[in-house]
This record gives sequence, C-alpha cells and structure tokens, in this order.
Amino acid sequence: MDLSIRAIRDAGSKELERIVLRVREDCNVGDFLIMDTTYNGAHISNKLRHTYWFPDKDVRKGDLIILYTKEGKISEKVNLSGYTSHFFYWNLKETVWNKDEDCAVLFSISEYETKER
Repeated sequence: MDLSIRAIRDAGSKELERIVLRVREDCNVGDFLIMDTTYNGAHISNKLRHTYWFPDKDVRKGDLIILYTKEGKISEKVNLSGYTSHFFYWNLKETVWNKDEDCAVLFSISEYETKER
C-alpha cells in the first residue's frame, strides 16, 4: 500500500486529535479512505463508524498526511527535510479516537462504482 498509518496522536482531545500517515510511494491521496472501528476480541469489528475519503491530491514518497478530527481547511507545509506535511480535516464535532479499543483502518480504493437511485 502506498500509505501507512504511523500514529494516532492526542486521542480524545477535540483540538489536537489527529492521525498521521506516511507516504510510502508517490500517489494520489484521493485513492484512500480511513475509517474507525473497534476491536472485537482479537479481531477488528466489521462495524465501521466514521469515514473520511481524502480529496484528490498528488503526494510524494516521504511526505506526511495529517488528518485532524476537528474542523479546518486543507493546507500544507514544506518541512526542513524538504518533504511536505499535508493537513486534512474531518470536520467532526466530537473526537473519534476516545476509547482504548478504537482502531484506524486504511483502505486503498483506486477503483469504485456509483449508482444514482
């Protein structure tokens, strides 16, 4: 997978809570969804709760993707290393990562189909 989950930071803090991803290969972040779920014993639950589908944006190997739970506007910052940190916002009113058994699931979805009702 072209992205990997590095960490969930400041879980339970409305202003600081975020998930950090590392770009492993050049890609378009719009090909990825992230969801939260819980562990059901030793396995993750199939009850997916909050979903965030990243907007289309080309990112480079070594870049960071930071998804804040709070409201905000998409931005980016070039780091001293020369890589870019890309900031995204879930625009939720409450925290997501607030229980010990919560976990993040990252999906690669380069193909999908839709159908209007």
